[in-house]
Amino acid sequence: MLDDSLKAQLQAYLQHVNRPFEIVASLDEQPSSRELEALLQTIAGLSDKITLRTDGNDTRTPSFSLSPVDGGQSLRFAAIPLGHEFTSLVLALLWTGGHPPKVEPEVIEQIKALDGDYRFEVYMSLSCHNCPDVVQALSLMAVLNPRVQTVVVDGGLFQGEVDARQIMAVPSVYLNGEMFGAGRMALEEIVAKLDTGSAEREAAKLNAREAFDVLIVGGGPAGSAAAVYAARKGIDTGIAVERMGGQINDTLSIENYISVLETDGPKFSSALEAQVRHYGVDIMSQQRAVELIPATHPGGTVGVRMENGGVLHSRSVILSTGARWRNVNVPGEQEYKNQGVAYCPHCDGPLFKGKRVAVIGGGNSGVEAAIDLAGLVEHVTLIEFSEQLKADAVLVAKLHSLPNVTVKANAQTLEITGDGSKVNGLRFKDRVSGSEHTVALEGVFVQIGLVPNTEWLKGTLELSRFGEIVVDAKGHTNVPGVFAAGDCTTVPYKQIVIAAGDGAKAALSAFDYLIRMPAVEEATEDLRAVEA
Repeated sequence: MLDDSLKAQLQAYLQHVNRPFEIVASLDEQPSSRELEALLQTIAGLSDKITLRTDGNDTRTPSFSLSPVDGGQSLRFAAIPLGHEFTSLVLALLWTGGHPPKVEPEVIEQIKALDGDYRFEVYMSLSCHNCPDVVQALSLMAVLNPRVQTVVVDGGLFQGEVDARQIMAVPSVYLNGEMFGAGRMALEEIVAKLDTGSAEREAAKLNAREAFDVLIVGGGPAGSAAAVYAARKGIDTGIAVERMGGQINDTLSIENYISVLETDGPKFSSALEAQVRHYGVDIMSQQRAVELIPATHPGGTVGVRMENGGVLHSRSVILSTGARWRNVNVPGEQEYKNQGVAYCPHCDGPLFKGKRVAVIGGGNSGVEAAIDLAGLVEHVTLIEFSEQLKADAVLVAKLHSLPNVTVKANAQTLEITGDGSKVNGLRFKDRVSGSEHTVALEGVFVQIGLVPNTEWLKGTLELSRFGEIVVDAKGHTNVPGVFAAGDCTTVPYKQIVIAAGDGAKAALSAFDYLIRMPAVEEATEDLRAVEA
């Protein structure tokens, strides 16, 4: 299952294992069990510290657990973790073997101190690029805390469980038998949900920080570029992010970033974070901004209040909060989100194998989604509001060549219907005749563009009618000391390379602003008095 090159790489990684452990496999007569056994035999043969047993009796077959000789860990894979999850397997092997994780020490201590019994089940698919973050987070928690149990389940391998729990989006996480969360979640986010006192402690840490020279809000390509350019000027730079990389994490393939022939979103995001850290930028993760507090006088500090109540201060601020998938805003969309309504065909497509689905949107994203899904599902109906598809001609030609795709142009989506627990259809209106039609199906993928993450700024600075931050050619907003960059602004063409250039430009503008400000005493205390 692993070629010679991959075996050599894996063997090199396994040299970091410093304590013995065993893999205990639970197998049956299915072909998938034979595949898993072959993979585990290969792994065990690459390290003298790993022992393989095949006498497991877990009810999920095929599956395997990773257990140190001295016990104290409950981590199981009900999967053949290849594809996007191969990295998750390698990390689980290393952590079980005593190799330290690359996680902040305070987060490790927070995990170890969790007081409670937590039994996690995380359902993933091997083609999901959002799943590894969640799988790796819950795996690490099981390794670090004996009161945490984690089972990683491949939804494609255990279709019966997926159907019984009506799981229609991955990753889906259950805690002690109840739904805990769906979609990408960072380790810090999961731990914060379990550690109820973490928000108050984090707010106190933010309040205690000294004012930055430049504070960047948002860690996508624009925010990361701004952080690098600001830090290289030798000024005190901080970046507050919900997750490093932003929406780029949800992009499967990147083939148009200059000098990078091909990569994917998670890899690109990791590279961004590595470069930002290289320059010593203060990264504050899991921070959602909720209020911008302009300076009270020229040369004073700007405040940014976070969801946890903490406030960060800075002589200048760069807003790079990006954008998110746009909702179609029809009845049924919110009710059936993750129950048939999905936004990532690469992640959730395998869950609809052999079923009927619709794609809403006829641009490049929508047509690409329909093409990808056509290779998995029984039938795809593409719904486009305009009279013709807006995607590139080569994509449209490919779409029309597929026998299991129907295109409905000039069609207005009216409702996504369901049976109370999952999607069962879509209702649309023919914009020419006015007649209404219903398509019976099991899934709806929404692909109609982006909306800027700027709601929290309304009434504070100038926004366009589309909610974008209005900026000039140098990234200035209408608020002194506040700049903006990337997909959240009025700059046209929402592309990674443009966002990165915007971030660099905003950082240079912020630096120019700082060096031209008259020497004044810090106004942080005045600002805090205003906030109080």
